[in-house]
Amino acid sequence: MDEVAAQYEAYPYPERDPADEAKRLVTGSPSHPLEIDHFLYAGKRDWLKPFRALIAGGGTGDALIQMAQVLTSAGKPYEITYLDLSKTARGIAEARAEARGLENITFVTGSILDAADHGTFDYVDCCGVLHHLEDPQAGMNAIAKAAGAQGGIGLMVYAPYGRSGVYPLQEAFATLLRGSPKDRLKRARSIMGRVPDGHPFKRNPHLGDHHASDAGFYDLLLHSRDRAFSIRQLAETVEAAGLTIVGQPQAYLYDPLPIVGDAGLLRDLDPVTRMELAEKLGGGIKTHIVYLARSTEGRLARADREAVPHLKGVSGPKLSQAASRTGVIPVSHSGATAEIPVSGMAARAIAHIDGRRNLAEIAEATGLDPVAFSSIWRPLSEALTQYGLMYYSRLLRG
Repeated sequence: MDEVAAQYEAYPYPERDPADEAKRLVTGSPSHPLEIDHFLYAGKRDWLKPFRALIAGGGTGDALIQMAQVLTSAGKPYEITYLDLSKTARGIAEARAEARGLENITFVTGSILDAADHGTFDYVDCCGVLHHLEDPQAGMNAIAKAAGAQGGIGLMVYAPYGRSGVYPLQEAFATLLRGSPKDRLKRARSIMGRVPDGHPFKRNPHLGDHHASDAGFYDLLLHSRDRAFSIRQLAETVEAAGLTIVGQPQAYLYDPLPIVGDAGLLRDLDPVTRMELAEKLGGGIKTHIVYLARSTEGRLARADREAVPHLKGVSGPKLSQAASRTGVIPVSHSGATAEIPVSGMAARAIAHIDGRRNLAEIAEATGLDPVAFSSIWRPLSEALTQYGLMYYSRLLRG
C-alpha cells in the first residue's frame, strides 16, 4: 500500500460520523442538484428523467449523500455510482447512506483513472481528488471520458494563494517524519506547537482544517502528494482534456474589476487573464470550484420567463423583508464584504421566490409587465448568481 492509500485508510477525509445524519445534511459546492441544473442544464433539466451520476473519488460521502438526499426528497429518480480507493472511506459513506435509507447507489472500490469503465454519466463529481494524483491530467482525461459528449463535471481543486504557508510545512514534515500515519501525526502536532506565530501558515486566515480534526490536519499538512492549481493551470488542464469552464458558483471572486477599479485597464484582456488577475490580487482563493463541459453552448442558466429561481440559505420572504429595510443584500467571503443594491420593487419580487414559481409568475405576482419586470430583475439576478446566492432549476416544479 502506498503512502497516499495508507493515509486515507488511517484518516479518511473529511471526518464524518454516520450518526450525525439524523441531525444534519452536509451541503456545499459542487454537486448540489440545483447547481448542477443551473450550470450544466440551463436551469431546465427534465428531472423526471433518471439522473445518472458518478462520484469520482467519493471519500466519506459528502457529495454522494447531498445529491442522493436532495433528489430523494424531491421525489426524482436517480442512479449514483460511488468510486473511491479507500475501503475505510467507502465504509463510512455506505453507513451514511444506510442511515438515511438512500437507495439506487452502487459502491465501487477503485481508481478514478478507471472512471469510464463504469459507463458514461449525465454528471461526474470530482471534488478534492485531482490535486492528489501522480498525474492530474490523466485523472482529468478519465473523468472527461466518463462524462461523455453530453454530460458535465463538477470539480474542486486546491488553489495556491489562499493556501499560503501550507507547502513549506508539508515539505518540512516530509523531510523529518517517518513511520505510521499515527506516529507522523503525533510528531507533526508537537512541532506545530513550536512553529513561530509569524510563519505564513499561522498568519493565513483562510485555513482551519488542521483545527477541525486529525483527518483535517493530516490532509492539510502531512499529505504526501499535494499540488495546487492556479486558475490558468486549471484552465490549461481542462482544455487539454477537451473541456471548458462553464461557470463558477462564486464567480465574483474571479472578477478583478472591484480591486482594479478602472475597467479600461481590463478591456483587452482575455477571460483567463482576467480571472488570473483576480486570483493574484485577491489572494484568498484556496480552492477552485468549477463546472465543466465540452462546450458552453446551452449550459449556463439565463433569466428568461420560464426560469425558476431558488435562493441559497434563506427564504424569499425573509430576504425580501431584510432588503426592504436596508435597500441592500450584504454578502461576505474570506473577510471581504460587499453590498448588492435592491430597489423596493425588486425586494417585492424576491418575496415570491419559492423554487416553484417561474419568472413570468413572479412578475405577475409582483404586478409588473414583462418589460418593467426584466429591467428590475436582470441586474439583481446577475449579482445574486455571481455571489452564489441564487440558482435556476426546475427541480421542484414537477
